[in-house]
Amino acid sequence: MDADIPYLLLTPGPLTTTRSVREAMLADYSTWDVDYNQRVMEIRERLVRLATDSDDYTAVLMQGSGTFSVEATIGSVIPPDGKLLVISNGAYGSRIAQIARCLKIPLQELSFSETEPPDLLQIRATLGADSDITHVAMVHCETTTGMINAAQEVGKLAHAAGKDYILDAMSSFGGIPISMEDFHVDYLISSANKCIQGVPGFGFVIANQQKLEQTKGLARSLSLDLYDQWYEMEHKGGKWRYTSPTHVVNAFLQALEELDEEGGVSARHARYLENQSTLVTEMQKRGLQPLLPRELQSPIITSFYYPECPAFQFNQFYDELKQRRYVIYPGKISQADTFRIGNIGHVYPADIIDLVEQIEQTLNGMGVRVENPSIH
Repeated sequence: MDADIPYLLLTPGPLTTTRSVREAMLADYSTWDVDYNQRVMEIRERLVRLATDSDDYTAVLMQGSGTFSVEATIGSVIPPDGKLLVISNGAYGSRIAQIARCLKIPLQELSFSETEPPDLLQIRATLGADSDITHVAMVHCETTTGMINAAQEVGKLAHAAGKDYILDAMSSFGGIPISMEDFHVDYLISSANKCIQGVPGFGFVIANQQKLEQTKGLARSLSLDLYDQWYEMEHKGGKWRYTSPTHVVNAFLQALEELDEEGGVSARHARYLENQSTLVTEMQKRGLQPLLPRELQSPIITSFYYPECPAFQFNQFYDELKQRRYVIYPGKISQADTFRIGNIGHVYPADIIDLVEQIEQTLNGMGVRVENPSIH
């Protein structure tokens, strides 16, 4: 752990970054400066190359958190006579449906349990039964629980049915290999402060350029107009329509450099997998059980059941761990009492081992004993 950070963020973003990424924010840039805008163009090109080898795709950056980019996409690419099918099994899938309702976009939501993968047969049947559906949206890694959804299989179903596919890859892109072609994705959405390990401030959309160009004039918002934002960047050398987060952009370019230095997405994916496997193994040795079975678990974030002990209080547990320089996440599901631990960021297996040792000491200090744990 770097000595200059107060604690290690074991969350799904914002996450712990390298010192060099943070130092990249020390330079000031003008949003009109040609050097800065060239950096924007480089970022756009590199993002596309992370997702595809094809020249049929483009990238557009959007100010704000990842949700801003999700709303920009939902609000910009669906025509007035279109209809969105949202497949949800957690808070972030439900948020896509909430966005559609706020924008008064015709909607059908297929909702599944927070601990249940989407049913592919039901999705196929829904697409076959409702010809009004024009777009399908789903979350790849549902960080409500840590579940990895079958994004490629759903993409194949959407493609076979002739629907445009919107993939919220917020917490997976850059940390799990994704191919726009193999997944049949038309719009992929992610954020600077996730697996590419930048800092918060903007999201981005990688899009089929031909389909994006057909959305001109469809946006239901001025500032969240995806087409207009893309057109400005594409035709004015990387310029944003409105003030951009210059320091965050500079940090993101450094983060992309460090992703390459690590060996690309496949190498980062391998590290995240090792982090997650180490975490579960070490936690189970101490009687703490994960919420999800291994086959549904992503390498991004892991949910654990509370210890079955009256002495356990999450807020106290959180505060004690923070004093030991580790920050975790509260649970987010309604079906069980859980807490979550992120496996991404500038975090390595040695950090995970130390974390679990600190968790054990913290629980002992609270008088929490986990004996003969039941496997859920």
